[in-house]
Amino acid sequence: MKTEARFLLAISLMLAVLVGTNQLFPPPAVEDAGVVADSAGPVTTAPLGLPDDVAGSTPATGAQPTAAVDQGFAQDGEQTPQVAALVDVVVEGPRYRYRFTTLGARLTSGELLEFGAINRGGPVQVVPDGATPYLGSKVVVGQDTVDLSGVAFTVEPEEGLRLNSGDGPQTLTFAYDHPTSDFTFRVEYAFDPDAYTVGVSGSLGGVDRALLVTDLGEGLAYAEADSALEQRSMAYVYNHLQDGIRSTLLEKADAEVVEGPLIWAALRSKFFVTAVLSGSADEVVDDTEYLGGLLVRPGELPERVRIGAARTVSEGETYSYRLFVGPQQYALLSSLGDDMQEVNPYGWRFFRPIIRPFVSIIMTVLTFLHTQFSMGYGWVLIVFGVMMRVVLFPLNHKAMKAQLRNMAVQPLVKQIQDKYKDKPEKLQKEMMKLYKDHGFNPLAGCLPMLLPWPVLIALFFVFQNTIELRGVPFLWLPDLSAKDPFYILPVVLAISMFLMQWISLRSIDTDNPQMKMMMYIMPPMMLFIFMNLASGLNLYYATANIATLPQQIWIARERARMKQGPPLTLTVSD
Repeated sequence: MKTEARFLLAISLMLAVLVGTNQLFPPPAVEDAGVVADSAGPVTTAPLGLPDDVAGSTPATGAQPTAAVDQGFAQDGEQTPQVAALVDVVVEGPRYRYRFTTLGARLTSGELLEFGAINRGGPVQVVPDGATPYLGSKVVVGQDTVDLSGVAFTVEPEEGLRLNSGDGPQTLTFAYDHPTSDFTFRVEYAFDPDAYTVGVSGSLGGVDRALLVTDLGEGLAYAEADSALEQRSMAYVYNHLQDGIRSTLLEKADAEVVEGPLIWAALRSKFFVTAVLSGSADEVVDDTEYLGGLLVRPGELPERVRIGAARTVSEGETYSYRLFVGPQQYALLSSLGDDMQEVNPYGWRFFRPIIRPFVSIIMTVLTFLHTQFSMGYGWVLIVFGVMMRVVLFPLNHKAMKAQLRNMAVQPLVKQIQDKYKDKPEKLQKEMMKLYKDHGFNPLAGCLPMLLPWPVLIALFFVFQNTIELRGVPFLWLPDLSAKDPFYILPVVLAISMFLMQWISLRSIDTDNPQMKMMMYIMPPMMLFIFMNLASGLNLYYATANIATLPQQIWIARERARMKQGPPLTLTVSD
């Protein structure tokens, strides 16, 4: 059973118990268009108009560029020679280690040195094993395509880059000059040793106007213990200028052309992301710098698709964008702007607009507690669980008072129903009078309890997909983002739920067999549902349940005290 399905089942069961108990036992406008950049004026919109070979499969390594029309490219039958020896170039800083090949100026390996791959050891890898290298380029002129992934570039510096913390950015430049024409292509990467963002700029010569397609690959390599769960998190995401953020799981993706303008596009796994963002790091994005669209085509790896980002480039124009390769840390992604933190859109699509604000608040609070008080994330979750109980106490208190009021009114309701069972109009009139005189509302006890549920659902997605908890140990737990290996927390959660129901049932003082049965059935079912969920999630819920027990005891005492008071009397209108 999928994780989300498990949680949905848990939510449904808890809501059924909550609502059912209170009801049965009252206590109780713009068209999609690609962006065409023009250095001499504002942006205009037009379809991407890509030829079929661009949207097709990636050419084999060593393939020569195809012919192009009247631009001095190789003509039919002409062999385009390799003009430089092929070399591998390594760029290494405190946070990353990248390996490029001059064959197509492509990325063959990308390691995030601050994060370990749980499934195989060593650093987290960006490029999956067996995948075609990333960041290859295609140039589309009219209906013809120049595939640069198979030509040899020159690189400067050939020895690569070694960056130390505190140093300024350093650049790695790839260049290709066609030996028999005026066609040239340049791409420059600016690496900051202390940042995951890479500044990218380049130029195109020998063509008046062309569509440049940059290959973003087909997702990140597996790095977690549960590859099946990780696969269900793999997706490509983009932020459309008019349509907002859209996310598609790789295992469900089909070949398509996504028309721009796009602010950014990304490929994400459960905890990591590679993204291309419009504009350079030191300037405001204007209309000419948005991505023109995305090309989605079948990938070479199982249940993957390959993504290409397209933009229009004119001769003499310098294009620029930012490349982000790193963790899905909420604060880090937020600092990039343009809602980049939404690359992992928490929650199901139909519910996302409701819980998204709660996600932002929750992540802000968790980060604040961790950074400002130097508190480990295990203790952060415990403190946060108690805080949530305190914050939600007014709602629970209101619900309790409504339940007590409704419980006291129930005998009067039955009197009216029995007295006017054959007079529906009179029955309705007297019921309305009862509502007014005693503040009786059958739903009053349910609504305050239902209001916190968006928060609880947001917490589920936060704890399941937050890299801040990845690999973080706490007490006997090796990883707060993974399940409890000894199932201690799920058992504690189930026991605390049983105690909450037991205390509540004693205060109601009913012999209803259905309620007693639910008291014994619900905890084992919650144990089964939560036993394979993140231990951080279990830690929070177990803490919140335990913190609720004193409140449940107090409510039970209030119910007992109310029973000792004089019963309400019925006043009937004339």
